[in-house]
Amino acid sequence: MSSSSPSFSPRELPLKPIPGDYGYSFFGAIKDRLDYFYNQGTDDFFKTRIQKHNSTIIKTNMPPGPFIAKNPKVIALLDAISFPLLFDTSKVEKKNVLDGTFFPSVSFTGGYRVCAYLDPSEPNHTKLKSFFLSILSSKHNIFIPLFTTCLRQLFIDIEEEMSSKNKAYFNSLSDSMSFNFVFRLFCDKDPLNTKIGSKGPSVLDKWLALQLAPLATLNLPKFFKYFEDFLLHTFPLPFFLVKSDYGKLYESFYEHSGSVLDKAESFGIKRDEACHNLVFLAGFNAYGGMKVFFPTMIKWVAQAGEKLHTQLAHEIRTVRKDGSVITFQALDKMPLTKSVVCEALRIEPPVPFQYGKAKEDIIVHSHDAAYQIKKGEMIFGYQPLATKDPKVFHNPHEFVGHRFVGEEGEKLLKYLYWSNDREMVNPTAENKQCPGKDLVVLLGMVMLVEFFLRYDTCTVETKKGLGLASSVTFTSLTKATST
Repeated sequence: MSSSSPSFSPRELPLKPIPGDYGYSFFGAIKDRLDYFYNQGTDDFFKTRIQKHNSTIIKTNMPPGPFIAKNPKVIALLDAISFPLLFDTSKVEKKNVLDGTFFPSVSFTGGYRVCAYLDPSEPNHTKLKSFFLSILSSKHNIFIPLFTTCLRQLFIDIEEEMSSKNKAYFNSLSDSMSFNFVFRLFCDKDPLNTKIGSKGPSVLDKWLALQLAPLATLNLPKFFKYFEDFLLHTFPLPFFLVKSDYGKLYESFYEHSGSVLDKAESFGIKRDEACHNLVFLAGFNAYGGMKVFFPTMIKWVAQAGEKLHTQLAHEIRTVRKDGSVITFQALDKMPLTKSVVCEALRIEPPVPFQYGKAKEDIIVHSHDAAYQIKKGEMIFGYQPLATKDPKVFHNPHEFVGHRFVGEEGEKLLKYLYWSNDREMVNPTAENKQCPGKDLVVLLGMVMLVEFFLRYDTCTVETKKGLGLASSVTFTSLTKATST
């Protein structure tokens, strides 16, 4: 059984100085950057420091450091108990910290600081977040039918590629499907019939890569590490490399999202500002999230093996035995399917980092001790360690499909943090939780439903991809023997 809640009283914990150090100015940040990307890798970078200092709250530098970020120093929260401090916007400021210790040029977002970079205390945040929530609420009834339509074409494409090559690379096909869904959701138009045509995924990939390059690695052979480090992590990459393509993307959204932009004006938001925010919501938040999450989920489900596949197929086909369309009510009867989606979000969160700057002196607690964070210090959380905390989750590094099923399983949802808050919390205009939090879980469930209505089992090959996404290739698909 997984433990349900920490068994300590914060008042009983000793107050300790935060261990760790930042090294020599400039050189300490460079050393930590090289360790993070090349010498140790992300997980081992943190695990070795936890072991060295016997603490899950430590001082360290975070990439990119010089010369992109002026101050790379952070207080790292690396357990399930301390991590939620980053959700408390009464104590931490979220201004310009989406990407951590650096802030990409606003050229990438039309000259605007879009909602994701705003702190809730800023007036524009409430307007923009309310606008987003209003859009999603108005689209509620088309989520499932639209996504189902897009998925059916995805599976046709996968089967055609399997037929011709005996394997199918999932990522590129999934990316095309995701962009198609997102564009049609917000613009009610097939992107192939717009200025952007079939180039939407490639344009967004380039736009995302230029902004996030300081946080990425190309996974080149290690003897290229100094070259890559200089190329990606020393100076920000310029917007002009994607300016023309971004212009076409923006124009496509502007031309075909008229009703959405009309709604924005009712919130007091200018149309061009609303459209740049819409492109960011669709491209960075939605498409970017799906680009990471869908391959990740398929990887873990496929590798879980036939026993889980049989259980999922039975649950899904039992609920769908009358051949009816998928509904919210039907999904509510699929606890294992939902648990599998949540487990994928737990074991490999689509966004692994959270940042915030302390608004005041704060006392933060780990399982074992209390520490003081000073006003103005940058706080960082590495989510994959928080959601694999062994003092909260039993067998935390194992993918357990039924982990969140039943009363005890549901209690663990308060330690599922993937959406920039606890899974049990809902997004509001006043918090920084992902506005599409419920939509992500819904789409993950619908993808599994459609998959296991068609197939009994599958096998995949995986490897580390560029950025955060796993590279997933189907090597076999077994058609459903029963429905």
